Amino acid sequence: MIFTRIITMTSAAIACAPIAYAHEFWIDPPKFQVENDAPFVADLRNGELFQGTAQSFFESRNTRFEAALGGQISQITGRMGDRPAIQLSAPGQDGLMVIVHEAAPSTVSYAEWEKFMSFVAHKDFQGVEALQTQRGWARENFKELYTRHSKSLVAIGSGEGADRAFGLATEFVALDNPYAEDFDGTLDVALLYDGAPRGDAQIEVYARDKDDTVVVTKTRTDAMGLAAIPVDAGMEYLLDAVVLRPLAGATTVEAGPIWETLWASLTFAVPSR
Repeated sequence: MIFTRIITMTSAAIACAPIAYAHEFWIDPPKFQVENDAPFVADLRNGELFQGTAQSFFESRNTRFEAALGGQISQITGRMGDRPAIQLSAPGQDGLMVIVHEAAPSTVSYAEWEKFMSFVAHKDFQGVEALQTQRGWARENFKELYTRHSKSLVAIGSGEGADRAFGLATEFVALDNPYAEDFDGTLDVALLYDGAPRGDAQIEVYARDKDDTVVVTKTRTDAMGLAAIPVDAGMEYLLDAVVLRPLAGATTVEAGPIWETLWASLTFAVPSR
């Protein structure tokens, strides 16, 4: 069971106040466009409002870490403690490189029901309180299991190419290439969950300019799991969407986590023309 809002909303700007209960995770290159003879680096970041702390490389924290370019997929490896976590040698060919990352499960504890419900409201989930009551789960001192499922679109040289589905538990798939010469300023995306379209799901769109000013908007996927994201030249973007579901096999709060969240993110830039 996934919890989503029943009524579809149009895109709307939201205030950029920090939200302590909703930390995003994303792939953050200092440059989204690099030449094919130059090395490529990027951070894994955890934070709020497209600003956060760079995470070091630890193999045990990753369940999947790849770079896809020109039909080839390479495993991303590193030394324990490397930062930036992504350090790749020069690709040697042009194309759209897609960085793919899935993080090992982690847990977060909620001492107070109100904090959890603030998160639920922010991410626009419905039916959560009713299910918590139905299953007899306590409303304090319970845990949530969460995983991160991240992608980033990087232009190597010309940046020609296309994104695709990589079989992540949940993921964005860009249906346009924002680096293409004929890109029209609207990025069409598909949102997938277990390989199927995720309809009527909230997407948060973070737009960051060269001065690190961030504007946040929200939109929703349609019944087919599709959304059209208006974007501006010279900006960097983070898309974020979260699945909340009861953890399979959960019994009591004393026995372990009772909820599970799966966080999808996609980062990219739109070149100044």
